[in-house]
Amino acid sequence: MAQVKIPVGILGATGMVGQQYISLLNDHPWFEVRYAAASPRSAGKKYEDAVAGRWHLAKTYAPHVGGIMVEDANDVSRAVAAFKKGECSFVFSALEMGKDETRALEEQYAAAGIPVISNASAHRWTPDVPVLIAEINPDHTDIIPMQKKARGWDRGFIAVKPNCSIQSYMKPLHALAQAGFPAQRLIVTTMQAVSGAGYPGVPSLDMIDNIVPYIGGEEEKSEKEPLKIFGSIDNGVFKDAQSPKISAHCNRVPVTDGHSACVSLEFAGKKPSLEEIKKIWAAYKGLPQEADLPMAPKQPIIYREEDNRPQPRKDRDTDKAMAVVIGRLRPCNVFDIRFTALSHNTVRGAAGGGILNAELLKYKGYIN
Repeated sequence: MAQVKIPVGILGATGMVGQQYISLLNDHPWFEVRYAAASPRSAGKKYEDAVAGRWHLAKTYAPHVGGIMVEDANDVSRAVAAFKKGECSFVFSALEMGKDETRALEEQYAAAGIPVISNASAHRWTPDVPVLIAEINPDHTDIIPMQKKARGWDRGFIAVKPNCSIQSYMKPLHALAQAGFPAQRLIVTTMQAVSGAGYPGVPSLDMIDNIVPYIGGEEEKSEKEPLKIFGSIDNGVFKDAQSPKISAHCNRVPVTDGHSACVSLEFAGKKPSLEEIKKIWAAYKGLPQEADLPMAPKQPIIYREEDNRPQPRKDRDTDKAMAVVIGRLRPCNVFDIRFTALSHNTVRGAAGGGILNAELLKYKGYIN
């Protein structure tokens, strides 16, 4: 007998990240898109009409999705009605609105009984909302019952994923810390793909033959979000970790997909050899791998020995575009080691990471 799939909704379904969610969920073994919501200008149209001429991905959407009537994302009652009809058990939020508007709207969905797994940044600093990288801090889901109780929510809750630019180096840091080699300080220079700016994104004349050495708010996110992810739950709120200290330089580069990071790292105590580090990274796995979650990469960290890897065009799609690819590990003349890391920003760093978080939440019993 075929497994009955959980019906899910996408908020911001017509945008770039919303399209990526829909594309990645085409053949998902657990979830099926049955509800779509977007801005008022798309509301009232079939999904295929709402994205006509503006579908940006090589892989198209499932036939049944094309016939879904797009609702107004601002009208939470429509999602509640879909929930009552068995068409929306929870929503992925890919909203493209101001932070205050997004924060308020996501809270409205949760208060109405609709769990929200968000790609947006609005709730990353809300004290009782977990910022999840499934391999690193699955225990942070333990705050959800506290969140619901404090807010008087019955079934709804909010969980978010972090900024796409930190994905490539967070798991390597976590692997080293687990092995007894925590980082004390980092200098990180990111080279971020244009797809991270959404559509239409950065004007072509700003990007062709050019690098833009500024992305609004990105450096602050890159320096602060890791501390919440590495932090702990204390009396129903998150307490940030004190280290590592991070200095980030974030640049927009003329690459379609794939965020790269050049990392110089200083250890807090004893220093592993380069060969030890490679073995630690090769052996690294987390709960998603142990539980064999559908979206999880089999090997979260993959090291390439070639001098000129990783490269976005060659390595970003490794293992469902969910693995981190690392190369150029070598001594650092200022700190202890340096390396280059790459992750796919719209898959691992956005929709794919959100789907993996939903799988984790289902595995832990928060979604049914």
